[in-house]
Amino acid sequence: MSTKNYHWRIAGFYFFYYAFVGMFAPYWSLYLQSIHFSAIEIGILMSTQPVMRMVAPNIWGWLADHTGKRREVVVAAASLSAAFYVGVFFTTSFWGLLLVLVLMSFFWSASIPLVEATTLSYLGKNTEHYGRIRSWGSVGFIVAVVGLGYAFDYIAIAWLLWAGLVCEIGILLFARQIPRTEVEVHHADSLPIRQLLMQPKVLALFGACFLMSVAHGPYYTFYSIYLVEHGYAKSAVGGLWALGVICEIGVFFLMPALVRRFGYVRIMLASFAAAAVRFVLIGWTVDIVVLLLFAQVLHAMTFGAYHAASVGMVHEFFRGRHQSKGQALFGSVTYGAGGMLGSLASGPIWQHYGASVLYSFSALMGLLGLLLMLWKPGIAGDRQPG
Repeated sequence: MSTKNYHWRIAGFYFFYYAFVGMFAPYWSLYLQSIHFSAIEIGILMSTQPVMRMVAPNIWGWLADHTGKRREVVVAAASLSAAFYVGVFFTTSFWGLLLVLVLMSFFWSASIPLVEATTLSYLGKNTEHYGRIRSWGSVGFIVAVVGLGYAFDYIAIAWLLWAGLVCEIGILLFARQIPRTEVEVHHADSLPIRQLLMQPKVLALFGACFLMSVAHGPYYTFYSIYLVEHGYAKSAVGGLWALGVICEIGVFFLMPALVRRFGYVRIMLASFAAAAVRFVLIGWTVDIVVLLLFAQVLHAMTFGAYHAASVGMVHEFFRGRHQSKGQALFGSVTYGAGGMLGSLASGPIWQHYGASVLYSFSALMGLLGLLLMLWKPGIAGDRQPG
């Protein structure tokens, strides 16, 4: 099979996986609000995905590395995720939805670290081109967020459930098409993964990225509700989400040149600084459209450049038979534990102190992440290969 065919099969998986995120992150909280859940209940239900991203990837990453059957594990996870997602059609109770979302998220969150490892293995020495394949996930996100944003100005938010089912089916279809990749032999294969993880520069990276995910928790949980409460139409909400992701796509395509010029670490430092600025703007200038638009443009740095650089750094730190486990650990600690803390903290802060304080908290987390990257001797001086 040709390289081009493999490229599009991986890109198709990313498209539907992140289309699901584009369905879930901006609109699921609005759906939950429409069936009369409180802010704290919404925060808990929205935290199920990051909680499962903290737990599940380690189990599935170990299984994939242990068996050497990465693709088969992805297919199994995608199948079970789709099966459990169907439960959202049958319950609107808090405990019922909590159970459905926990089970669905346990399997949904399992596949992406394995597909990341597959993509990087497939690219071989050309890992700086990761962003160009991953950009199709951003395209999927935009299609979902813009299309649904306009749709929900005319149809009930409950139709969101069907959009999620379409995404789940697409994930499953492309999971069956991704390539099998060989696990490379590496000199670190004989080392226990704990020894690799406990390197100071690895701990600094994981700690800083944990804080970045905490910072984004309130954004993914309450940003849409925040905008609607300030008078923005749902189509405008979708447009603002899409603007951020369009800028993210642009950065993904520029990443090979950016990595060659600046290296991964400098890109990361700029991303943390941008996060501190972005969340201050969201929290305090929501009624100033120009500044809100600029805050969304900064998504190019706070997610696009940040994500591509961090995944690239993890790929350099964990090679060979530790590759899947390394990506899984990174996802668990950062997008999992960090996202969970950000989501759970956002409900009480939103309810008791308001949006401005909530997004100031996000800005503080971004600033602390920047300081951690700068403080750790060695990491800010490392020049990562690109």
